Amino acid sequence: MVKFGYYEDICSRVQMAACPLLGKDTIAMEPVCYARNVDVGGHPVFQMATLIIDILAIIMTVIMIYHVRSKYTAVGRKEMVMYFYFYLVMTILDFITISGIIHYSSPVYPYFVAAYLGMTSAMCWCLLLNGMVGFQWAEDGTALSLWTFRLSSLVIFGVMYFVSIGTFKEIAGLSKSHPIGLFIFYFIFNSICLLIYVILQIILVINTLDEYWPLGNICLAVVFFIVGQTIMFFASNKICEGIKHYVDGLLFGTICTLLSVMMIYKYWDSITKEDLEFSVGGKGNVWEVKELLNDDDNDFGEYRKNADTIGPQAGVTFAANDPYSQQDHAYYGASSGGGGGGNHHEYSKQPYPPY
Repeated sequence: MVKFGYYEDICSRVQMAACPLLGKDTIAMEPVCYARNVDVGGHPVFQMATLIIDILAIIMTVIMIYHVRSKYTAVGRKEMVMYFYFYLVMTILDFITISGIIHYSSPVYPYFVAAYLGMTSAMCWCLLLNGMVGFQWAEDGTALSLWTFRLSSLVIFGVMYFVSIGTFKEIAGLSKSHPIGLFIFYFIFNSICLLIYVILQIILVINTLDEYWPLGNICLAVVFFIVGQTIMFFASNKICEGIKHYVDGLLFGTICTLLSVMMIYKYWDSITKEDLEFSVGGKGNVWEVKELLNDDDNDFGEYRKNADTIGPQAGVTFAANDPYSQQDHAYYGASSGGGGGGNHHEYSKQPYPPY
């Protein structure tokens, strides 16, 4: 039974980065069953299977960031890419803290764990703010919107970082034997942010979109997340014992979290449309004639109107209607005097008519 504000039962089921730093005793709390270690160059590496998923998550996140940034005119593009940056940094910190690259006995280990926990809360907060972008509380992509995201996420990160360090070091009245502040932020605050985001997206789709297909992506994201957390916190030991310590529930929790993030990207991509008129991405140009020009708006309209009244078919040449051609004809005809060899010298000395 999980007790509110305590980590003993949680850490006995799943290997979490904060568990070695919590508890009443100086001995680190460990799960009953966890994935076996792998020796790499004389250095033990923990959770090898989970680390492979983290590497895959980093690659997939970079791809998603590229696609989000390439949709130049999509609504909320800059705000959404910020969320994926947070997830990318969180995954890297998760890779560092659970792999044993920095051992939990290292003096810098608590600071990396605090950064990981702070980035997790900042990511959930950023996702919540992304859920409000569609309601146009501020125009997306503007300084107001972006700096609201940045500053508020920085505040959430700072508060969670301070609570984590205070809990690990037992300062500011915080205790690692009863880490209620850490428990509230990590489990309660993050869950509320995710729940509000889902509710806002359901309202947005129902009220503003003509089709409800994007709700399928949100539902899949919720299902993946709930399944992953359930397996990680309630079935990890059984999985670990059944597969002979090769993997545990942390692997499935990491996989489901990645799938949930991918569904969030798929949902955002399905509800945003790009204006191809202003897009400079890799898509081909689509040309469309909106309306024909009126004769008065066309600089060549006067000449086009005269096209039916002049020409060989009307018995009139263009030269006959050209004032410059008529002027030349009269000028040179008078100078030449009807032709003749003697007048050729006079003709050649005449200046060109003014244009």
